[in-house]
Amino acid sequence: MPVLFTSHGNPMDIPLSKEERPFWERLFELGNYLKQHYDVKAALIISAHWCTRGTYVNISQEQKQIFDYYGFPEHYYQVYYHAHGAPDVAKEVKKVAPIVQETTEWGLDHGAWPMLMHLFPEGDVPVFQMSIDYYAPPSYHYELGRQLKPLREKGVLIIGSGALIHNLPLASRKLFTNDMTPYGWEAEYDAWIKKQIDERNFENIIHYENSHQLGKLAAPTPDHFVPVLYSLGLTDSKDAIRYFYEGEPSLPAFSERSFVVE
Repeated sequence: MPVLFTSHGNPMDIPLSKEERPFWERLFELGNYLKQHYDVKAALIISAHWCTRGTYVNISQEQKQIFDYYGFPEHYYQVYYHAHGAPDVAKEVKKVAPIVQETTEWGLDHGAWPMLMHLFPEGDVPVFQMSIDYYAPPSYHYELGRQLKPLREKGVLIIGSGALIHNLPLASRKLFTNDMTPYGWEAEYDAWIKKQIDERNFENIIHYENSHQLGKLAAPTPDHFVPVLYSLGLTDSKDAIRYFYEGEPSLPAFSERSFVVE
């Protein structure tokens, strides 16, 4: 089974259709491709928006939709996505990675459902989330990704959902004044990250806080960056990595670069 790393996009874009938003269109096309070429038994989402102390996997049959964004107009809370969980598949996580604890709390947060509603719009692929241990070092996330590899052989599509550049305070400073222009450094860091991925310099990405002078500016908190470490940890040397969405960053302190490992 392939592995994905995807941005889940700007919450402001949630009500937009795929015809209005190219990123949603790319996800829709990717979902069609995956269904045509693979038997996807379930999707495991590692979302930037479920942060815990320790790592948890949701084994619930029913996955509630979580609107974990605040202060938006009412119609942002009237966009619905429903997909069932996959308890039997979710329980396989603990078998291959015993450090992970099982829970029936949580559901699908906005690091998952806005992306899934375009990737699998019919809601016919069972989905469940695994949390991010916010306090663990980057190497923990990469190694845990490696432990999850056997799930690829069992029809589980694993998706890291975050952003390679995500500095919310800097983004908000501009967006709240309707200034959509990047600061200027985003393109440099995005290109550097792409080069590290292309050349399989995964150690530089694991040590992102120190391997580039912009690392801490691009990812001042771990939540949105470490999902990529799971996707890279799941990668084998024989896999190809292709970008299903790329382009120079068009928003301040943000990147939507997304890829498929296959």
